[in-house]
Amino acid sequence: MVIAVLAAALAGAAAFFLGINYRKSKAEAAIGSAEEEAKRIVGDAIKTAEARKKEIILEGKDEIHKLRNESEKELSDRRREIQHQERRNLQKEESLEKKLETLERKEDQIDQRNKKAEERLKEAEAVRKSQFDMLEKISSFSMEQAKEYLLNNLENELVHEKAVKIREFEQQLKEDSDNAAREIIATAIQRCAADHVSEAAISVVPLPNDEMKGRIIGREGRNIRAIETLTGVDLIIDDTPEAITLSSFEPVRREVARVALEKLISDGRIHPTRIEETVEKARREVESAIKQAGERAVLEVGVNGVHHELVKLLGRLRFRTSYGQNVLNHSLEVAYLSGMIASELGLNPTVAKRAGLLHDIGKALDHEMEGSHVQIGVEVAKKYRENEAVVHAIAAHHGDVEAKTIVACIVQAADAISAARPGARRENLENYIKRLEKLEELVSSFGGVDSCYAIQAGREVRILVKPDLVSDEEMTLLAREICKKIEGDLDYPGQIKVNMIRESRAVDYAK
Repeated sequence: MVIAVLAAALAGAAAFFLGINYRKSKAEAAIGSAEEEAKRIVGDAIKTAEARKKEIILEGKDEIHKLRNESEKELSDRRREIQHQERRNLQKEESLEKKLETLERKEDQIDQRNKKAEERLKEAEAVRKSQFDMLEKISSFSMEQAKEYLLNNLENELVHEKAVKIREFEQQLKEDSDNAAREIIATAIQRCAADHVSEAAISVVPLPNDEMKGRIIGREGRNIRAIETLTGVDLIIDDTPEAITLSSFEPVRREVARVALEKLISDGRIHPTRIEETVEKARREVESAIKQAGERAVLEVGVNGVHHELVKLLGRLRFRTSYGQNVLNHSLEVAYLSGMIASELGLNPTVAKRAGLLHDIGKALDHEMEGSHVQIGVEVAKKYRENEAVVHAIAAHHGDVEAKTIVACIVQAADAISAARPGARRENLENYIKRLEKLEELVSSFGGVDSCYAIQAGREVRILVKPDLVSDEEMTLLAREICKKIEGDLDYPGQIKVNMIRESRAVDYAK
């Protein structure tokens, strides 16, 4: 039993030691394989690190090479730019040197010319002196005696011319005295009765008998149509005995028609050809009357040296009205008032009168040019070289610009006095005339229109078209376009008749 136990114990101990040895051998084998694996991993890591190192080194070399190439390219570009700049600087230096040489040559030439000029001046002075000496010897006059002799002769000639001029002015003054007296009386009557004067845009032509009405109308109305077409004035032939009424808002046209009609009546030959010749003569007479009116205005005010074109424009103001006030009479009033105010202030009245006379000169052209009458007046005055004080007074008389001179302030005050006196102006007639002028301006803006006239107090516009630009078929379309434009742009009472005329002529001469 004991032996069995001992045997079992020995067997167990032997088994235990055998197990320990087995485990030890297994552990040693596992440790060996782990070490080998570790060595293999370390070897692989070393190989990978060396390969990566080589790659990094190659990449670094490539980057260095690339940077070197870029820096070399940049350096070469900068070298080229510096060389180009140096060449430009050299060219500029050469150009400056050439300019300096040219300037030096010119200075030398100028110096030489100045020397030559001085020498020639001295020669001319010497020749002049010798000529004077020779003249003194020939004439036996000294220089002072010769001057006195010439001045005496000139004075005698001037005295003769002065006497001739005085006689001419006296004759002219005598001829104009009756007309001036009539105008003064008419102006005085108008001032006294201005509140009772009716607004009118008509002229009445007396007839020797009522049979003359039929001759003026002509066969199938051809004579009256010719007169209305050529003058742009509406002839009203009604039951008024021995009289014909001329109606037009434009006074120059009305005056031309009146003069032409009076000539036709006195002559007795009334037919289209004669009408055309008479209207042309009447137009020339009215132009002459306009010029005379301007010259008379300048003479009455006592202003000298006014350009002849400005004198003509002043004459046109005789046929212009502003709110019912005659613009030429208004300009004369302003000139007189300006001169009196300037005299009271101790200033030169001549400049003030000149500015007052010309302050509304733009109204002679305000329907022919763009802009207000102030702007047009300033442009016209500058064109004909008027005094700066006069131009400024024209520009400032309605306050469009600030008045910077006393003359401008005087003209402002005189203009206000003349326009504001009782009965001086009436507004309705001016608005009526402006409406008709606007109607004519609108129609004239169409292509192919030769001329146009607003008649029948603006209820009809008569249009003459150019036959080479507008055919018979196109007239209807053009008339319709004009009607649409009038309807869209104008305000007017009732309706406006658009009467379009196309006339073709063939003229030849038998020799």
